[in-house]
Amino acid sequence: MTGGPLLLRHATLTDGRHVDVTLNNGMITHVEAVADTARAGADVLGGGEGPAAAPAAVDLAGHLLLPAPMEIHAHLDKALSADAVPNPAGDLMGAVMAWLAYRPSLTREQIEHRARAALNAYLGHGATAVRTHADLGADIGLRGLLAVLAIRDEAAGRCDVQVTAFAATPLTGEAGAANRALLADALDAGADAVGACPGLDPDPAGCIAICLDLAARHGVPLDLHVDEWLHPDPCTLELLADAVTASGFAHGVIAGHCVSLGMMAADRAGRIADKVARAGIAVACLPQTNLFLQGRDHDRAVPRGLTALRVLRAAGVTVAAGGDNLQDPFQPLGRGDPLETAALLVLAGHDTPETAYDAVSAQARKAAGLPPVAVAPGFPAELLAVRAGSLREALATATAHRLVLHRGRTVARTTVTRHDHPAQIGHTA
Repeated sequence: MTGGPLLLRHATLTDGRHVDVTLNNGMITHVEAVADTARAGADVLGGGEGPAAAPAAVDLAGHLLLPAPMEIHAHLDKALSADAVPNPAGDLMGAVMAWLAYRPSLTREQIEHRARAALNAYLGHGATAVRTHADLGADIGLRGLLAVLAIRDEAAGRCDVQVTAFAATPLTGEAGAANRALLADALDAGADAVGACPGLDPDPAGCIAICLDLAARHGVPLDLHVDEWLHPDPCTLELLADAVTASGFAHGVIAGHCVSLGMMAADRAGRIADKVARAGIAVACLPQTNLFLQGRDHDRAVPRGLTALRVLRAAGVTVAAGGDNLQDPFQPLGRGDPLETAALLVLAGHDTPETAYDAVSAQARKAAGLPPVAVAPGFPAELLAVRAGSLREALATATAHRLVLHRGRTVARTTVTRHDHPAQIGHTA
């Protein structure tokens, strides 16, 4: 479903222009500069019907209008479980072991409840598209996947959700037979992409080959957890790039994390990045979770745990960014807010605000195979209005005061009203 005519009045763009933006049938049809900015700084998102022949209008004076972000790498089936699943060690294997011990007790209803709340958080913060992973395994079967698929279908019309079937380890050999069958069943059940962690498989190259073959046969993308550790060897990313190039796989590949690439010597990282670019693989940097998990065994000069952002971009690789885990044993904090992810890219990755926001918006959507977004005529009306005067300010304040539009329709609105009280100075008896 797409929205009818809608006029967004007095919005501010990232280049400082003040514009009126007209939407119709889910698309941006006009962007016109306006000289009247007298209402800039308004605190409340207004809305209402204009004259009978005019489109409905929303006053965005004092608000920055952005192409809506996307959450490129979520785990809706794990979200909001941090209080139930503590991870005292704080590292990756501590999180894995804690989750595997807890997971068998989960009911489908519990997963749906938390996944719905998490998706609403992402959407309320502006993400009108989300790609999530959903665990498979002998102890949970398809239960988690089916729960997340149900949330995907429930959200249709409000948010585009893609579900990656996240295979259990191992996939290779006789020991992986049941996991291979479960992954195939997940695709038959409606999963949108194939996922796994080949670096944890006894045969990483074999795992990649199985995933590529299954994804090709179903005509779906591949979205793998790759090298989520600091040691540079073995390098699963290079194996993946070689395999994708050799196979000619054409349905899209995302390599998530790629942490160890950021620890390599520049010449080696550059050579691998060139292979990744030639293979057409996108990389998803996930700063929140990797800043939390990585480097705990270093007592000084703790690595930041991010992939080699500059090297990848210099090679021409599509570099997206996402929040990954949301308040679970892998990452106990997070708001489900792409502006938080972008802010961490600025602080920990030394990106500019513009490059950082591009990673959570245009580049994320490109990695996921979605149409490009921009505040310009002819682009989809996927938009986020946030009360701020500039992109830097939006990332700095991350105010909850936002308006979110999907396919030209308002799908979330949060209004924040501040009441300042005069300070009490002195005392009268």
